Amino acid sequence: MFKYTVLCVTLFAPLSVHAATDEDLRTIREQIQQLKQSYEQRNAQLEQRLQQAETSSKNAENAAVQTTATAQQASRPATSSENSFNPAISLILSGTYGQLKQAPTIPATGFAMSANPGHQQGFNLGESELGIIANIDPDYRGVATMALSPAGGVSMENAFVQSSAPGNGINIKFGRYFSGLGYLNEQHAHAWDFVDQPLVYASLWDNQLGEDGVQVKWLAPADMFIELGGEVGRGRGFPGSDRTKNGGGSGVLFAHVGDDIGIEHSWRAGISLHETKRVNALSTAVPDLLGTAGGVNNSFSGDSKTAGLDFVWKYSPNGNISERYFKLQGEYFRRKETGLLTYDTAGANITDSFSVTQSGWYLQSVYQFMPRWRSGLRYDRLDPGVATSGALNTGSVISNYAFNPSRTTWMVDYNPSEFSRLRMQVSHDQSRQGLSENQIFLQYIMSLGAHGAHQY
Repeated sequence: MFKYTVLCVTLFAPLSVHAATDEDLRTIREQIQQLKQSYEQRNAQLEQRLQQAETSSKNAENAAVQTTATAQQASRPATSSENSFNPAISLILSGTYGQLKQAPTIPATGFAMSANPGHQQGFNLGESELGIIANIDPDYRGVATMALSPAGGVSMENAFVQSSAPGNGINIKFGRYFSGLGYLNEQHAHAWDFVDQPLVYASLWDNQLGEDGVQVKWLAPADMFIELGGEVGRGRGFPGSDRTKNGGGSGVLFAHVGDDIGIEHSWRAGISLHETKRVNALSTAVPDLLGTAGGVNNSFSGDSKTAGLDFVWKYSPNGNISERYFKLQGEYFRRKETGLLTYDTAGANITDSFSVTQSGWYLQSVYQFMPRWRSGLRYDRLDPGVATSGALNTGSVISNYAFNPSRTTWMVDYNPSEFSRLRMQVSHDQSRQGLSENQIFLQYIMSLGAHGAHQY
């Protein structure tokens, strides 16, 4: 614009130069100066806008780089709050008081061949859990969890290395870990919504299936949550038998799918398959037909195959879980065991074929009705099935108990912070035929140090 104006003035000025006065020249110079200043001001504004645009573009690029880095970090094993170099150490302190009428060592009717973690009467310190977590390098993360028994002694609950180095949504875990089957199995005791596990977990998995082996999970690159996984293990965890042999002793396959519905609803469903072997698995004090008053000891060797279904749905008004939320979950497991049963190992010692299919399920809900306060309700039920035994033991082994163990449980807990929980639980237990009782539990759970977030 400035150059064009100057050119016009230059071309047409000679036509009237003969009549121009000093006043005219002064006016022309002022106009030219004004045009020059206007041009310079406009040019400065354009340069300022250009600088702002370049800064905005650079910030956007930095944000994109940061987002990409965050996404890459999220695809790696979760590190919670642990330092990349110094291990994060946590200690879970817990204890209960149990008011029980019946001896807690009596198993659920029809499940004498299963484990019985049971409860303890009176004051009980319970296990303390010591955890150590740290990143090993950009590709590996280590986790160790030790259970400190109140009677003395330390057992290694978890000790595994986790890696997402293969990429493409693949995550590998090797060492000692809780199996990925079902929904509750991977959760540590301090994260349970009730004092104890459902009857089906206590009877079929001895509370939790732990394994030494390798686990591989694949997270599909989709908007919907799709996870597939498999495990090969030693088979040490119940119902397997820890054997000295090459190769694997157990296998697990599982699949989980889930999604969000708006900001208030989310859900997850899954299916699991587990297979292992039991070798000389001894059951004590079994109330068989021809046994003594204290029962007899039986031994079983054979195959154990279990299939399971799990589902969880969560709802929180406006997506604010700190105020209120509701969670509904349930699981179903069905197990078939086939092999050889030795009846009364200390006496008759008779071995013959044996087969039984047993199942169990639970349905529970937890409602946080106000900040820090929750209440929950759970119903458990087991089916001991109808056993088939060889002719040699038909008259000795009970094939049909005609009884379904069940239990109804209510709890309320107060959470002063995310690191502490105080709970009261009341159960009407009908898991043992003719020995129904009401149970009362008081529990505290306290977390010290850095502790990672729990899974969905």
